[in-house]
Amino acid sequence: MAKEGIKAREIKRAKLVAKYAEKRAALKAAGDYAALDKLPKNASPVRLHNRCKLTGRPRGYMRQFGISRVTFREMALAGKIPGVKKASW
Repeated sequence: MAKEGIKAREIKRAKLVAKYAEKRAALKAAGDYAALDKLPKNASPVRLHNRCKLTGRPRGYMRQFGISRVTFREMALAGKIPGVKKASW
């Protein structure tokens, strides 16, 4: 489980990215890199990192479900994810 501060920081970054998205796009289209440089660092979408919605784990993230592989396996085996079952052949 990730620390609450780390998860909060990631949420704060996501809000900043959304806030400055339109402005960044306009400045980029105009080619005004000096003004782009003056925007906050965390306003860049490159600085976002996908994290598990339940545990905050940064690695092994599955985009389709929005959770980490560990959480996915636990939930799938418990039958909490509809349409997913353990493969056997």
